[in-house]
Amino acid sequence: MTFSAQILTLYPEMFPGPLGQSLAGRALAEGLWSCEATNIRDFATDRHRSVDDTPAGGGPGMVLRADVVAAAIDGVANGTPVLAMTPRGRSLTQDRVRALASGPGVTILCGRFEGFDERLFEGRAIEEVSIGDYILSGGETAALVLLDACVRLLPGVMGAALSGDDESFESGLLEHPHYTRPPVWEGKAIPEVLRSGDHAKIAAWRSERSEMDTRSRRPDLWERYSSARGQSPSGARTRKQDE
Repeated sequence: MTFSAQILTLYPEMFPGPLGQSLAGRALAEGLWSCEATNIRDFATDRHRSVDDTPAGGGPGMVLRADVVAAAIDGVANGTPVLAMTPRGRSLTQDRVRALASGPGVTILCGRFEGFDERLFEGRAIEEVSIGDYILSGGETAALVLLDACVRLLPGVMGAALSGDDESFESGLLEHPHYTRPPVWEGKAIPEVLRSGDHAKIAAWRSERSEMDTRSRRPDLWERYSSARGQSPSGARTRKQDE
């Protein structure tokens, strides 16, 4: 089954963009996934092909009309989940990416201007998704991020079957640091344990560094990881787990 990406955007020429290169581009050429971008303006009904209007109640900018965007969804949705890229959505997680990648594909709405008329989300089953706490010029860049995260998980896309297993977020932790040749660069040496050939010690070092880096760099991830393992964020086991 081919993973299908349907994109609704005002700038269809932005796709597949960088996803036409490297692993994703090779997979696209091999038919492991498909990407079709449709212009939302194609579903406008007036002679000016209007897709937006002024905000009700006043204010700056323009708002994408519910009637036009809903018509676009109805015209291209093929049973795949419909996602709207918006900073008001829930944060995208690796678990959600994995679930999407295991399905038939996605239909993605790319917002512009001040966003979508809220009635769109009341009238259609749409999942609002954010890729971070910052603002982009439009949803197209966010859609590329989401698709890249999904496509790399499709069978046959990554070169090695296990190449993604130890990466950041797969286990709930940040990934451990990596090193390669030369063994010494600008006076900085590869950690001795990684050159020891002792696979058990190497695995233990990597696990310890993952936990240490997550604790210091992403305390939010560390708190969730610790709670799931029955530990307090400080590393101590919770009373309930000990009883």
